[in-house]
Amino acid sequence: MMLELRGLTKTYPGHDRRTVEGLSLTVPQGSLTALLGPSGAGKSTVMQMIAGLQAPDAGDIRLGGKSILDVPPERRGVVLVFQNAPLFPHLTLAQNVGFGLRMRGLSAPVVAAEVAAMLERVQLAGLGNRRPHELSGGQVQRGALARALVLKPDLLLLDEPLSNLDAGLRDEMRALIMTLQRETGVTTVVVTHDQAEAVVLADRIALLLDGRLAQVAAPREIFARPATLAVARFFGGVNFLAGRVTGGAFDCALGRLPLPRGVADRGVADRGVADRPGTLTIRPEAVRLGQGDGALSARVIGTTFLGTQTRVELSVSGQRLEALLAPEAASALIPGQLLDVTLPTEALWLIPEDQKHG
Repeated sequence: MMLELRGLTKTYPGHDRRTVEGLSLTVPQGSLTALLGPSGAGKSTVMQMIAGLQAPDAGDIRLGGKSILDVPPERRGVVLVFQNAPLFPHLTLAQNVGFGLRMRGLSAPVVAAEVAAMLERVQLAGLGNRRPHELSGGQVQRGALARALVLKPDLLLLDEPLSNLDAGLRDEMRALIMTLQRETGVTTVVVTHDQAEAVVLADRIALLLDGRLAQVAAPREIFARPATLAVARFFGGVNFLAGRVTGGAFDCALGRLPLPRGVADRGVADRGVADRPGTLTIRPEAVRLGQGDGALSARVIGTTFLGTQTRVELSVSGQRLEALLAPEAASALIPGQLLDVTLPTEALWLIPEDQKHG
């Protein structure tokens, strides 16, 4: 079902600042949306309000076109899997997975069949008789996911489902969540503070900063076309040039840079406004070294090996820029070296002055 949040606001007693302020968000039916943000941004509070564990001070929560504000948590059709999703220690894995079905009054044969099918789906077949202490951390997480999905919820909420797993298990669990979500078609919201995790997992990313929705977009768009400087910085943006838009180009310390079609008009209601301030940004991985159209002279400040990439710090007309290159492409660079650098026009993005801090 489609989830709609309309103007959700929440302030905890004794707090001066609102934890969530005026949050409006639509999660399309059958989609997987990542609710992303740093610690303290209000992500878990939003999830608890959707699940009915917290009441908003204002706003509405609609599922399938109907408000669920007055619906008890157990009747909302919403299942929330917490970051630390413990299984009941005195029950077997199969009993844990079937707990909610038994509470619904389903017969033992039906519960057993549903549980067996779900354990197979989450790659835990044959482990149903084990107690939680006999399972690995990854198996416990899969068991908690199975316990949620076996209820066939209208909406699945996952609160930091991968944060307590090591790298290998995290990759396995991420792939499993994506596969199960596609197979079941359940509308899913995943809370995470990890940009890379959100980008891999989600169809769309809803970025929450200081309790407010900063941007909602597909992962590729939010990376390349941030709505504000805060969004750009959160996603690793480091290259920012102050200047002015004039006649379809951007005048800054590097000279006059042509802008992609449509970017010069970004944020302008009156297309007649031709001269205005703004900030130009380009992803470090989009910066190219070597000759090309509009190449600029640059000096290498230093390089940092990052494993799969090398960060190259550059000085261009007194402005500091960063490029991310394949290690072999940067292996011969040394501090003080002069070279050409190109900022591809199609990779440039403009943040208007009035949206720098929005």
